[in-house]
Amino acid sequence: MPEAPAEGVEPSAAPTDAGKKEPEAKAAGPEGSRSLKEKLRKREAEIKHLRKELDELKESYLRKLADMENLRKRLEREKSEYQQYALSGLLLELLGVVDNFERALQSAPADAAGKTFREGVELILRMFQNLLAKNGVRAIVIEGRAFDPTFHHAMAVEESDRVAEPEIEEELQKGYMHHDRLLRPTLVKVLVPKKGQ
Repeated sequence: MPEAPAEGVEPSAAPTDAGKKEPEAKAAGPEGSRSLKEKLRKREAEIKHLRKELDELKESYLRKLADMENLRKRLEREKSEYQQYALSGLLLELLGVVDNFERALQSAPADAAGKTFREGVELILRMFQNLLAKNGVRAIVIEGRAFDPTFHHAMAVEESDRVAEPEIEEELQKGYMHHDRLLRPTLVKVLVPKKGQ
C-alpha cells in the first residue's frame, strides 16, 4: 500500500517528460534555429532557382510563339504570292497569241469584204485582253522616250547625234507586267549618243 506523504512535506516532484524536454529545448534552441534558418535558405534558393527557370520557360515560350506567328505570316504571304503568280507561265504564252491577233488586225483588209473577219478578230482579241486584265496583266506604257533596262529590252541600237541619253525610237513588241512583276519586257529600238560626243 502506498504511503501517504507526511503533513507539511510536499511530495517530491517526480521527473516528468515535460521537465526533461525543457532543458533540451533550451540547449537545442540556437542549433534548432540554425537548422531552420538553413532549411529556409535552401527553400529560398530553390524558389529563386524555380522562378528563374519559370522566367526562362516563359521567355522561350514567347520566342516560340513569335516564331510561329512569323512563320504563319510568311506562309500566308507565300501562299498569296503563289496564288497571284501561279499563272505567270500560261499568261506569258497567251501574250504570243495576243501579239498574233494584233498582227492579224494590222494586216487585215479594211474593205467591206474583210469587215466580218476583222470584227471577229477584234472580238477574240478583246476577249484575250479582258482575260489578261482580269488576271492582273497590263501592258507597259512607254512614258517619254527614256530607255529603262528594267522594263525595256533593246533589240536594235542605233547611234544618233540627236540624243544625249539612250532613247527609245520605236516599240517593236509590247511588254507586260503581271501585278507588280515584269512578265515580258518591251522590245524596242534604241537611239544612243554617238561615241565621242
